[in-house]
Amino acid sequence: MPSGSVSLLCRSAVLISIGLAGAAMDAKAQVKGQPEPSILDGQVSQQVDTVIIDSLRPFFELVSTNPWIQSVIVILITLTCASLLSWLIFRIIGAITRRTRFLMDNDIAILLRPPIFYTLIVVGLTAGIELMPIDTVKTYLVRGIRTVGVVIWVIFFTSLASLLLQRVAGLTNRFTFIQYRTVTLFDNLAKIVIFGAGVYAVFVVWHIDMTAWLASAGIAGIAIGFAAKDTLSNLFSGVFIIADAPYKVGDYIELDKGGRGKVVNIGLRSTRILTRDDIEVTIPNSIIGNSTILNQSGGPSEKMRVRLKIGVAYGSDIDRVKEILVQTASADPLVCSVPAPRIRFRQFGPSSLDFELLFWVDTPEDKGRSLDSLNTAVYKRLNEERIEIPYAKQDLYIKGLPDFLAQALASQPKAPDQENPRE
Repeated sequence: MPSGSVSLLCRSAVLISIGLAGAAMDAKAQVKGQPEPSILDGQVSQQVDTVIIDSLRPFFELVSTNPWIQSVIVILITLTCASLLSWLIFRIIGAITRRTRFLMDNDIAILLRPPIFYTLIVVGLTAGIELMPIDTVKTYLVRGIRTVGVVIWVIFFTSLASLLLQRVAGLTNRFTFIQYRTVTLFDNLAKIVIFGAGVYAVFVVWHIDMTAWLASAGIAGIAIGFAAKDTLSNLFSGVFIIADAPYKVGDYIELDKGGRGKVVNIGLRSTRILTRDDIEVTIPNSIIGNSTILNQSGGPSEKMRVRLKIGVAYGSDIDRVKEILVQTASADPLVCSVPAPRIRFRQFGPSSLDFELLFWVDTPEDKGRSLDSLNTAVYKRLNEERIEIPYAKQDLYIKGLPDFLAQALASQPKAPDQENPRE
């Protein structure tokens, strides 16, 4: 070690020694300056301690020999500690949750306070009952109190599940599977699961074997599944329809098996649509789940393209026909200007030149009215322009009759003359 470091350490040690010595001398001076307690004061304090100990000795002996008093004291101490601990814990949790931006943590803290408080009480009651000299009913009391604790936590978890589902249903942009109309379904499923777990916990508390119960539940589940096969099929199809969302309330749908209308309700068992005849049709979800659905309101917008087929006679001016049809469609108030109407020359028909007018309407509800309006307007405009709309014509030429038919007609008597009725 360098000589400079050694000298620095020596100086530090000397300074520390001098400081400790000075502090000791000051302490001795203070002790010498204080008056010494008298011998009488010491005897009085010893007598007071003796009197207090002698007065409390019977109480301690009574507590140590009486288990009932011990159990009551344990219960009272537990109640006091439960109140203080729950107050302290949730005071800290409240201070933390107030600094966050989420509201759900405050609700969870409010829900969590009662079960924690009652759990501490259950622990104290159980410890107090264990000290009571009641061997015959002690076990049943302890199990009963623990059962109450299980019920309290079951209530907490059911409330927590409902709260979480409501919060998640509000986040429609993130979770499409859980929505407000499916909250009831998932809430009931969560309650069933929580209730089943609570029943299992109660059975464990009472030391009951669950093997026979589980076997019975499995057999009952199989029987219920076969009996309610169609109902369960509709139920699961409804869940998948809501989760997959091929359509929503207000959309116009058309099934491959026929039927078109506006969706007015999507339930867990069936879907109801309102037809153009103002008739409400209820379709089981299992049928919809196995069908091809044409959602006329789907796509990037609710607009729908409509096709109108028109035929004109051979020899007509094709350019003039296209111009007339586009002008007629553009002048109709039910036809959208964007996208603009367009005309297509599709084919040479047997007796006409076949055109197809393509135009868009704002909603599928306007399809029928727009077709009626445009059919009327196109027919009038083509008549004004003297453009013929051909229709199929067939001429029948009879070259000759079969021999048996000609003989039958020749053998028939002629009708009597009107001027000579006797002939």
